[in-house]
Amino acid sequence: MQQDILINWSPQETRVAVVEHGAVQELQVERTLERGLVGNVYLGKIVRVLPGMQSAFIDIGLDRAAFLHVADLMSSINSRHADPEANAAGGASAVTALQPIEKQLFEGQALMVQVLKDPMGTKGARLTAQISIAGRLLVFLPQDKHIGVSQKIPARQREELRQRVQALAGDMGGFILRTNGEDATDAELAEDIAYLRKTWARIKSASLKLPAASVLHQDLNLLQRVLRDMVLESTQTIRIDSREQFEKLKAFALEFMPATVPRLQLYSGERPIFDLFNVDQEIAKALGRRVELKSGGYLIIDQTEALTTVDVNTGGFVGARNFDDTIFKTNLEAAQAIARQLRLRNLGGIVIVDFIDMIRDNHRDAVLAEFKKQLARDRIKTAVNGFSALGLLEMTRKRTRESLAHQLCEPCSVCSGKGIVKTARSVTYDILREILREARQFNPREFRVVASPKVIELFLDEESQHLASLSDFIGKPISLQAEAVMAQEQYDIVLL
Repeated sequence: MQQDILINWSPQETRVAVVEHGAVQELQVERTLERGLVGNVYLGKIVRVLPGMQSAFIDIGLDRAAFLHVADLMSSINSRHADPEANAAGGASAVTALQPIEKQLFEGQALMVQVLKDPMGTKGARLTAQISIAGRLLVFLPQDKHIGVSQKIPARQREELRQRVQALAGDMGGFILRTNGEDATDAELAEDIAYLRKTWARIKSASLKLPAASVLHQDLNLLQRVLRDMVLESTQTIRIDSREQFEKLKAFALEFMPATVPRLQLYSGERPIFDLFNVDQEIAKALGRRVELKSGGYLIIDQTEALTTVDVNTGGFVGARNFDDTIFKTNLEAAQAIARQLRLRNLGGIVIVDFIDMIRDNHRDAVLAEFKKQLARDRIKTAVNGFSALGLLEMTRKRTRESLAHQLCEPCSVCSGKGIVKTARSVTYDILREILREARQFNPREFRVVASPKVIELFLDEESQHLASLSDFIGKPISLQAEAVMAQEQYDIVLL
């Protein structure tokens, strides 16, 4: 499937859209002040070791301490006290999960670590002490001797490729051949190996000079990662709307990824580049719960801390000859739309899809096959478990960064992220109870209710009798004051 990549650059933000057959399939946003940390290497300082959790909290210079589990710890620690050359030679490649973490680490110790997952919500960054450095064709494992090949490369080619990499790499560290290295020449592989080893040498040198909680290596920015990770054989053009960044990206491509240079284009049209494929409208839709289907059906997508749920509905679709066919056609269209929305919104973790119930097994099999086919186009790893006993489809999508909604939005200041607010009537009853509670503790001359106009209006109309009854019961007057700036759930009871 042919694709185009559009890059909208500004000093504060870089936005990338992947377009396939005129439809936006993937969006990535990187803000200058909020660059992701995945891939960055730090010289951390251990601030706490937790034997009960077999983990440690490590200061890497962020607001919150980062988290390291014993399974992500190498047997030979990359600290100031470890031998960097021994680590680089791969002399300590075994993971010692059986050895307790308290026997490997101690508070105050300096430790070289790499970020596996960005901080999310209230959770700190997830770390590993098993350093890996991604290049254009290879991933370098400086503490290992393993030579591996991407599982996406056909099995019949893997052994030959592994032997080629082994011959070029020698014994100085391990490597994994990436998918886009399948057709690389020996000269290209050797060039990537040299670049990665040079990068590792700089990291080791910095670890001996810089204080703890220092960054030793930063991963490529989004513009550079576009060339490294997102360009496929089917990529026709990579268009960018900044001349300065175009020249920088072209220089980077000439040095590391010359095959991508002919596809790079400077966009200088009068219309904003994202207007070419209505990308901004797609972003707005991707932040909503409801997704309309062409057939008249629709999806409802709800994202929670633990999982994402997708509900499929027929809506107004009545085009098929019978109800079973209507359901089948809606579910088929939904399978395509859901796969696209997972990419577009970058939804990760557990995903539960509630397709419309299908009676016929061949319909369920066809929908499942179509869903897997669409997911195969996703660069992020997915796993589909099939339909459960309740008819729900369960799957997972690897969580690599914050979702689009979490990147661009924040919890509503009115509902605090609940997505709902109390009705005006519920608020009036809360106020009546609060006045009664206050009247039992204090003896003011008067109670004044300050609330939103809708709540005050209800007190003056339908709830006026209840308000008057309460005033008679406590023996105090109750006055009302509307404040337009107050949200519906907000109110104050002033004692006069």
